[in-house]
Order: sequence, then C-alpha cells, then structure tokens
Amino acid sequence: MFSALLTAALAATTCAQADISLSQPLQNILSHAQQGPLYTYPTDLTQSIVPKPFHSHNDYWRPIPFYSALSVGALSVEADVWLYNGTLHIGHEQGALTNERTFDDLYIQPILSVVRAQNPNSSFLTAPTRNGVYDTSGGQTLYLFVDVKTDGPTTFPYVIKALQPLRSAGYLTTYNGTAVTPGPVTVIGTGNTPLNQVQGVGNATHPRDYFFDGPIPTLGTTFSNITADVSPIASTDFVVQFGNVRNETFNATQLALLESQVATAHAKRIMVRYWDQPGWPVTTRNAIWRILWNAGVDLLNVDDLQAAADYWQGDTF
Repeated sequence: MFSALLTAALAATTCAQADISLSQPLQNILSHAQQGPLYTYPTDLTQSIVPKPFHSHNDYWRPIPFYSALSVGALSVEADVWLYNGTLHIGHEQGALTNERTFDDLYIQPILSVVRAQNPNSSFLTAPTRNGVYDTSGGQTLYLFVDVKTDGPTTFPYVIKALQPLRSAGYLTTYNGTAVTPGPVTVIGTGNTPLNQVQGVGNATHPRDYFFDGPIPTLGTTFSNITADVSPIASTDFVVQFGNVRNETFNATQLALLESQVATAHAKRIMVRYWDQPGWPVTTRNAIWRILWNAGVDLLNVDDLQAAADYWQGDTF
C-alpha cells in the first residue's frame, strides 16, 4: 500500500525536474538510477518524511488508515476497537464495523511491516536494531492509541493479546517495574481501558508493554499517583476545559488553566494532548494549534493531517 504513496511522491519529483533544463546524458542517469543496487537504500520506505508532533485523531477515517498518517509524519495514530466474538473490529460506531476491518489487519500487521522494513537484516550489524518507523529519526517511537469502545475489563485483555506480533518481534516500549525501555511502538490504552489492568503491572520477568492515557485535569488531584511509567501521555476534552472558542485567542483565565495543566503534567514527565478542538473556521483552528504549541502541548490533535502539515511549512515549531 505504502508503495503507492511513494510512487506518487516520486511522480511529483519527476514533474519538478521537468521544469529544470537537464542534459540528455544526465536525464538518462537519473531515469535509470533506481534500477540497480548502487542507488537502492535499504531503509528508504519512509525516506525524507520528517516526523511531526501530530496525533492522527480517528485515524481509521483516513483514505488508508495508518499509512496516510505515516506519509505526513504523524507521531501518533488512534484506533477505535470493538470486541465481537473474540475479534477486535475498527470503526467509530457499531454501524461502521465490518468483518474485514480488524485491528490486526489495519494496524498491527501494517505497523509490523513498516518497522521490519526499517530494521533490515545486514551482515554489517553487530547487534539487532530497533529503529522506529521514520528513517529520518530512527529513535522516535510511534504512539498507537487504542480507544476501547466495548466493555473495558473484557476487551482490554484481547488488546494485549493482539499486540503479540509486535511483542514477539521486540518492537514495543516496555516497563519492567523500575524503568521504561523505549521501543519503535508505544501502545496507549484510552477510552474504556481499565487503569487497574495497567497500573501495578510489569516486572523484570514479565515486562508490561502497554500504557494508559491519563486524565490531564486531575493529574494533580484525584490521579496524582499516576506516573510517566503508567501514562507517558495524558489527554482531555478541549471544549470541557476551555469552552467553545469562537475567535483566535484565549482569554487570561483560559490561558492560565492551559499553562497550569501543562506544567502539572510536565512536572511528572507526562506529555499532553487535547482533543475536540475547533475544526472550523480554519483560522480559529490554526490559531488554537499555535496557542497549544506555544504553551508546551506535546501532541496536536489533528483531523486534517495535510492541512496541519502544510500550515507548519516554513514555520518553526
């Protein structure tokens, strides 16, 4: 699937080259360069894609789930899972579920395929590699948010089981009871994910390889015992916290709340994300992105990935 995206990108490059006057010999070299091993780069699947602090909200709505987000450099993707007859299905609501669109087929296997491509076997290796999905930043993890829609205590064990292909390959971020070991993929349970199936789990013999999406507003009160090894990221509803923002600014009260929540989370080394941000008008949406980023928000919740990528072009994060 992703090869089609790469083909489109190469086509765009070819069109750009058409505007440049090149000698016929140089054109021949360029047109045949990728036909031999000399110009074949082993980990070129995500070549030139710059990772960006975007969360692909409701990622399963994309033209090609996971791959569309990957093509623009999103650091995080979100999959809504529903448990039926022992299988995790993907969709925003029950009426959108199908037998074919499963968690394994849309996320686990594609992610596994890409990570494997970024960690090829080589006689030059002195030890196995654990590169992430982005060739330009091999140490960057991909956050896979699993939004549990059906009963949490019943469904989450199936989520844990579904991670086995990534687990067996050694590609998951883990917690051994004392420390977190980063991996190419970090799984975050959200929605109906039960905290008690995450917190307190994990030791040297049986490391935990999944985490919990903490609640931003109560990290300093009700959930003050949540730490970064349980919740590396915390989230909350933007509208519930700040109301319906109908212009392009925050008032002093809103800004103070935002800064306080970010500070509390960061003091715990927990990243933050706000969802349910305004998507329209576009100028308001973009202004909110900038306000959140300036305040230290780590992942921008994005519905229009291409618009977000284009908006930041030429603008320094």
